[in-house]
Amino acid sequence: MTAPAASPVRGARRAMIVAVVASLLVASLCGIVALLGGGFGDLQARIVATTLIVAAFGTSALCHLAVVTRAVRALGFAGLAASVVAAGAALWLVWGGDGLFEGEGDGDGSVLKTLLVATIVAISLAHANLLLLLAGRRRTVIRAGLGLTLAAIAVVATMLALPVITDGAVGDSEWYWRWFGVAGIVDALGTIALPVLALVLRGRRPEPAPTATASPTASPTASAAASAAASAAAPTAVVTGSDGARDDGAGTPGAGADGAPVRIVLDLPADLVARLDAAADGQARDAAALRVLRNALVQG
Repeated sequence: MTAPAASPVRGARRAMIVAVVASLLVASLCGIVALLGGGFGDLQARIVATTLIVAAFGTSALCHLAVVTRAVRALGFAGLAASVVAAGAALWLVWGGDGLFEGEGDGDGSVLKTLLVATIVAISLAHANLLLLLAGRRRTVIRAGLGLTLAAIAVVATMLALPVITDGAVGDSEWYWRWFGVAGIVDALGTIALPVLALVLRGRRPEPAPTATASPTASPTASAAASAAASAAAPTAVVTGSDGARDDGAGTPGAGADGAPVRIVLDLPADLVARLDAAADGQARDAAALRVLRNALVQG
C-alpha cells in the first residue's frame, strides 16, 4: 500500500539532491570565473545568489521529505510550503529590483518580512521533522524528551518571528531575550542528546523471562508448551509427567508413543492445581496433566 507513495517521494529526494549539488557547482564556478577574470558585476552576483537560494531550498526540502510518508506528514508538507514561500520571496528580492539588495523592489519591506518569517518557519519545521524520525521509539524518556524539544523549537521560532512581524514592538525587553535563551538551550540540548540517547537505548535488550526446564529427552513441542505454562504464573505446585507408563487410552502418552520416556516438570498456581485435581477425578495428577497437554497440542 505504501509503495506507490514512496516512489514519488524517492524521486523528489533525488531531484532535491541534484538541485543542491548543481547549485553549489554553479555558484563555485561563478566565483572562480570572477576571481580569475577580474569581473564580478551585478549579474554575476544575482546568479550566485540564485544558486545559493536553490541550494538552501533543496536542503530544507530534503528535511521535510523525510516525514511525508509518515503519520506526521502534515508537518512535512507545511515545511515544504514554507520553503517555497521563502525561496520565492528571496528570488523576488534578488531579481525584482534594479540594484541587487538595494530594496528597490520592496518599498514597504513586506517581501523582506515574508522572507524572514517563512525562513524561520521552514528552518524550524526542518529541525522538527528530522527529530520526528525518532517518534516511533517506545522508550518513555525518548518520547518525553522529544515532546520537550519540539515545544522548545516552537517557542524559539515564535520568539524570533514576533519581532519581525511587529517591527520590533515585541521583543524590546531584556527578559524577552533571556527566556529566548532558555528555550534555545533546551532546544540545543534535546537536539544533541536525543539521537545519542536513542542509539544507546537501541542497543539494550530486555532480559529473557525465565522458562521451565525439561529433560534432554523431551520433544521440542512438549518443551515449548511446558515453558509457556510455567512462565504464565508463579510456582506454587509441581506436576510431574509419566516417565514410562504406556498409553492408557484416555489421552496419556507413554514410552510406547514415541519409543522414549518423557519427563516434564510444570510449575502451576494453586487455582490451576485445584482444577487439575478436579479434572483428574481420582486419577494420578501427572496423567491428567499429560492428557490436557496432549489435547492442547493436538488442537493447537
